[in-house]
Amino acid sequence: MNHSPKMLSSDLIHEARARISPFVHRTPVVTSRSFDEAAGRQVFFKCENLQRAGAFKMRGATNKIRSLSNEELRGGVVAFSSGNHAQAVALAARDAGTRAVIAMPTDAPRAKVAATRGYVAEVVFYDRQRDDRAAFAREIADREGLTMVPPYDDYLIMAGQGTCALELFEDVGDLDALVTPCGGGGLFAGASTAAKGTNPQVRCFAVEAETADDTRQSFVKGERVCIPPPPTVADGMRNQSPGALTFPVLQQNAEDVLLVSDVEIVEAMKFLLFRLKLLVEPTGAAAAAAVLFNKLPPDVERVGVIISGGNVDPSTLAQLISQEV
Repeated sequence: MNHSPKMLSSDLIHEARARISPFVHRTPVVTSRSFDEAAGRQVFFKCENLQRAGAFKMRGATNKIRSLSNEELRGGVVAFSSGNHAQAVALAARDAGTRAVIAMPTDAPRAKVAATRGYVAEVVFYDRQRDDRAAFAREIADREGLTMVPPYDDYLIMAGQGTCALELFEDVGDLDALVTPCGGGGLFAGASTAAKGTNPQVRCFAVEAETADDTRQSFVKGERVCIPPPPTVADGMRNQSPGALTFPVLQQNAEDVLLVSDVEIVEAMKFLLFRLKLLVEPTGAAAAAAVLFNKLPPDVERVGVIISGGNVDPSTLAQLISQEV
């Protein structure tokens, strides 16, 4: 059987990069004079919206699946997700030639269900109001002999996500700060660990929506808290609590957890779309919003921003970008 590592480290992230590099894109880093002027600092965007399956999740899913034993690969994998993780696991499993079963809520966007099925995954539905999604997927795993691929609370997943920060620092050199969106915390955990491994002095900031501030509340309190299902345009931030494994990494690496409003997220989306010609989903624009709306300390001059994904439903996009603020 495969034995998962007991901690996240810079070495684990370098191992992940060697493992996944044939299967993921090395995404570009983009700059914009107009964004720099608006933000009052020099900003480098790591464009994971241009990743395979449209988001950084491809990195972690590939690392986890490519770490499985031959016996586990023969058995197949299972995951639960209504969005980017679903598509990433489906595609990474197809790349590896293994079966994938994805548990999705009955109200998942039809486009995301279709995309997941397009990667030859089997989709099974659960009721978001009635079912515990993790327990639902675990029951399928136990019944059918599948290996679970968690969305964030797994060190191999975190290590895969961290590879995007390795690439960013190689491409742009030293930075004063790294800023990432934060849902369950896998991206921040991996990226901040990679950043600190490159430069222990780099300042790392996680970003959440104001109405989905479970990580911010937990960070302030010093222990994980659970909030009611949060209303926010950033669907990747609708977690009710940070991960059991990701949160201690955040406590160690984060200088602060910054909050942005839905209005600020949408304004950042529009700036990225119309000025930089980058299509970014709401969650993916959160870190850019924190920089654009001056949430960082004033002495941060060179900042790396991870744009985490670009999978946004066309009707949602049309509705958001037509809003007048």
